[in-house]
Amino acid sequence: MVRIGPVELGDFPLLLAPMEDVSDPPFRALCKEHGADMMYTEFISSEGLIRDAAKSRQKLDIYEKERPVGIQIFGSEIESMRRAAEISEASGPDVLDINYGCPVKKVACKGAGAGILQDIPKMVSMTKEIVEAVDLPVTVKTRLGWDDSTKYIVEVAERLQDVGIQAISIHGRTRAQMYKGQADWDLIRAVRENPRMTIPVFGNGDIDSPEKALAYRNEYGVDGIMIGRGSIGNPWIFNQIKHFFKTGEHLAPPTISDRVEAARQHLDQSLKWKGPRLGVVEMRRHYANYFRGLPHFKEHRLTLVTEDDPTVLHSQLDAISEAYRNHGLPA
Repeated sequence: MVRIGPVELGDFPLLLAPMEDVSDPPFRALCKEHGADMMYTEFISSEGLIRDAAKSRQKLDIYEKERPVGIQIFGSEIESMRRAAEISEASGPDVLDINYGCPVKKVACKGAGAGILQDIPKMVSMTKEIVEAVDLPVTVKTRLGWDDSTKYIVEVAERLQDVGIQAISIHGRTRAQMYKGQADWDLIRAVRENPRMTIPVFGNGDIDSPEKALAYRNEYGVDGIMIGRGSIGNPWIFNQIKHFFKTGEHLAPPTISDRVEAARQHLDQSLKWKGPRLGVVEMRRHYANYFRGLPHFKEHRLTLVTEDDPTVLHSQLDAISEAYRNHGLPA
């Protein structure tokens, strides 16, 4: 049984990675329904929480049906992160996660996210302060290093464990790589095989199929897998992986009806959580992912990304279901 503190996650948990503009409550609900064992929020700015910014505060929303769930925070100032941790704890998550992995310029170049990989002593000090500030289990998501010359993750993971984190998720790229090239899981394995490591080590990067999940589980010996981009438009991946682990066989791929229903549920939950305007607009980035690979989809997509009326959007989803039945695709 893999545990993060008192939180039990099963024998080999599949975690939904924290992703900005993706892992909000509507999407997390879908992933939970389709087999994800642990949710993480979008990353939340420590400065935004302290200023009581509406967007940051809204990201603290969590729901009983999605537990266990971790709130993830990021920032470059130790005192701000400590205060943000206390604010986050008051929202009642199961876990508090620290983002030491975000590679985007506006975050990393300000010393937050993966930027702190250039200052390991500060990273350790910040983590210690946060662990001491809250009663929740604290976890970390990070990368192998800042660049190829600073892949100190084996030592870093051990030092973070020593100051009290209770699990670590490692993306198998450096900040310099961004999301390019292939993730290097050899160093993730080295962290797991370090005899001093006693906390769960989760691997992240490039898992986009049941076969790869099984191969990486067997090859690298991690305690679980965190899935990010492989879940976008594909919340079914969690149950697909679990079924493949159990039987060696593939679940049937999602039908047109499955895809339409997922998009419809995502839209409805977005409207409920974000309101009629933002719920419509921020859903637009997701449609192409749910219907990826369908022939002649451009015309349908144009309506989905320009229409403002939810009733018309639902009608368009009905039209997609009907149209692709006529293409001979599984209903």
